[in-house]
Amino acid sequence: MNKERKAERKLFGTDGIRGTANSFPMTVDVALRLGQAAGLYFRRGAHRHSVVLGKDTRLSGYMIESALVSGFLSAGMDVILVGPLPTPAIAMLTRSLRADLGVMISASHNPFGDNGIKLFGPDGFKLSDEVEAEIEGLMDQDLTAQMAPPEEVGRASRLNDAAGRYIEAAKASFPKGSRLEGLRIVLDCANGAAYRVAPTALWELGAEVIKIGCEPNGVNINAKCGSTCPEPLREAVIAHKAHLGIALDGDADRVIIVDEKGQIVDGDQILGLITLFLQKSDRLGSNDAVATIMSNLGLEKKLAEHGVTLHRTAVGDRYVVEKMREHGFKLGGEQSGHMILSDFATTGDGLIAALQVLAVLVEEGRPASEILRVFEPYPQLLRNVRYQGGDPLQTEILAEARRAAEARLGTQGRLVLRKSGTEPLIRVMAEAEDPALVEEIVSSICDAVKKAVAV
Repeated sequence: MNKERKAERKLFGTDGIRGTANSFPMTVDVALRLGQAAGLYFRRGAHRHSVVLGKDTRLSGYMIESALVSGFLSAGMDVILVGPLPTPAIAMLTRSLRADLGVMISASHNPFGDNGIKLFGPDGFKLSDEVEAEIEGLMDQDLTAQMAPPEEVGRASRLNDAAGRYIEAAKASFPKGSRLEGLRIVLDCANGAAYRVAPTALWELGAEVIKIGCEPNGVNINAKCGSTCPEPLREAVIAHKAHLGIALDGDADRVIIVDEKGQIVDGDQILGLITLFLQKSDRLGSNDAVATIMSNLGLEKKLAEHGVTLHRTAVGDRYVVEKMREHGFKLGGEQSGHMILSDFATTGDGLIAALQVLAVLVEEGRPASEILRVFEPYPQLLRNVRYQGGDPLQTEILAEARRAAEARLGTQGRLVLRKSGTEPLIRVMAEAEDPALVEEIVSSICDAVKKAVAV
């Protein structure tokens, strides 16, 4: 796929298609055409084709689900409906059921008014940019003549034990012989896709589970709860004197932890903890882990002390996964809480990541506040600068400011400039041991962006 073709993508972003429900591109007609196009693309051979279709708890999920079902059926694909389940469950079931395609209807951590569609190939991995571009190209065509004849139209059925299958798969990632008896855990499911499976999995492993954010009503997903709003979790952990707090997002592909003191633990600390835990138990494979350009420099240096190389990618869990697959690495993650453990999942899985943290807690027998402070983070500052038209990153004004900033940071810090994938924003991030220097660097770069925009 050449660069020109990649530039033609208008619907797919860094994580499928996403937008406000009932507004382009998250409309019924787009979902219908996507079902038809993806169904045709993945119809290969004479076997009966199938797609696993799941969703989170958003009200608009019913609407998008019905449109996708119609599209897939008309393309001759059978649809296996599984209802509200985490995104990683859809990836797992796609492989387990030998389906040709997996689809998750979710806008992850976004407010309920948004929705999205994520696609997984038969191997359980998210589709490449090239495949998404080809599907989008099919959506622009008149597919009427390619639809299935009456006798080959697909059937829709519901998989009643889908939740149980995922629960067992998640529990299998917990060390055999270990249990969670004696642990009081507060679990916030963001009123999202994991509201049934996550509490059940923890309870079956022996934990006392205190649930919050587990009463979805279609409009309260991610509403003042979940991984993007951990304050209610902090308060509940302290109030119930819990040993640990776990917050998932709307589709449960990311996790944030709160220790027994109410301190929030981000994805970098979780990644560091799991990396060193796997290394200690000879399950890391090579001494490598993957993170994005946004992960803290303190993590990189701490892992280096233990002989582990941290490889960095662009922001987005799909790029982390691509790097892991390319080199056969077993672990990767993002500061936001996406954790990918390739021994157990093909995409970010908040529940499985949380179970690895709990495994360390059980083995160490020490408070969470002691084991979860893996490294001392470098002071890090992120600011956004809005722009209109052009590309500030390509201007000489910004290039000169960047060179000056990187010279000041030297080898003791990092500067990251990138465009937002969803808004006209330039994200400016710097980190170094000296917080005053970080502030100066970020301010100078933000000023340069504003000057570049004004030219």
